[in-house]
Amino acid sequence: MSETQLREAAAWSRRWLFESALPLWWQAGADHVGGGFHEKLDLQGRPVGTPTRVRVQARQLYVYAEAGRLGWTGPWRAAMEHALDFMLREYARGDGLFRSNRGGSDSDLDIYDQAFVLFALSQAYVADGKPAELLRLARALVERLDALLAHPLGGYEEARPRRLPLRSNPHMHLLEALLAWVDLGVDLPFRERALQIVALGSRRLIDPATGAVGEFFDGDWCFAAGPEGEVREPGHQFEWAFLMDQSQRLLGSDTSAQGRALEHFGSRHGIDLQRGVAIAAVDAAGRPVDRRARLWAQTERLRTSLLMETSPGASSLAAFATLQRFLSTPVNGLWWEWMAADGEFVREPSPATSLYHVMTALSDLCRRYP
Repeated sequence: MSETQLREAAAWSRRWLFESALPLWWQAGADHVGGGFHEKLDLQGRPVGTPTRVRVQARQLYVYAEAGRLGWTGPWRAAMEHALDFMLREYARGDGLFRSNRGGSDSDLDIYDQAFVLFALSQAYVADGKPAELLRLARALVERLDALLAHPLGGYEEARPRRLPLRSNPHMHLLEALLAWVDLGVDLPFRERALQIVALGSRRLIDPATGAVGEFFDGDWCFAAGPEGEVREPGHQFEWAFLMDQSQRLLGSDTSAQGRALEHFGSRHGIDLQRGVAIAAVDAAGRPVDRRARLWAQTERLRTSLLMETSPGASSLAAFATLQRFLSTPVNGLWWEWMAADGEFVREPSPATSLYHVMTALSDLCRRYP
């Protein structure tokens, strides 16, 4: 029965993507005059804000490349190339790295954004027939990051001169991007850097007492002092768990047990059973500190449930049912970004960046249950 229900969930997901979200975000979410993708759509499906951040372009590039792989017959290639052309034209710094904001200065450097550009380049590389220029850009980005921001204990600094706290989240997305290149059969320099981040995660970012990954760290990759160092985001437990499983498969690293521990912490401490949602944050002991719920954490819960359940079951179905609530809006193809602690959705525009998270979960569901 559970497998039948998951096949029905996959069918619903294809309809939501193919008939609603993908057409809407191309027709209304893209700036067809100036280029790029808008930051948000309001609750009537109208654009809010001009194309500003590079991460929006990088994530939308992935969304439409993945749509093509998933079988969408709409203009996925035109949408992908629209994002790629704008990203390369408006954000490239000239030294191998990319500005975070359109029109920003070359000192405007965020490793989180570099991670998403690196990920986007991998998606365009395979979709466009593996052009050498995109591989050259990806390698140059990694080499420049190494030259500017390499941390002596592994990973990367936030800035030069040093800016604290250091964060695990950008490294998670760097690992995602590096693994995407390795999965395409391109090892240099991506495999070595991915192994370094896995080692950093295993040695420094994950609390050995609980198996949970932290968010903020001091300059020596120890948990930051005070409340910052106590923060554990359930959504990131699921996301790291998924990547640890991928790391074992693609790199041969012995990380499956850590992945299971991460998922266990997130599921045990991060789910509000009354509302059925993954909440925003708990402390190091697993006590809730932010009972709000954000869309992306629900997508990561679903993706990791699909991966780690030994057979189709209640966990994946519960995660899908929650995500479906976030996607049930007056205009199909939008979503509620936040649920307040009282269970009410916050009525505000849908941010473009979240479609990346939705696509990662729903595309996995669709592939597992065609």
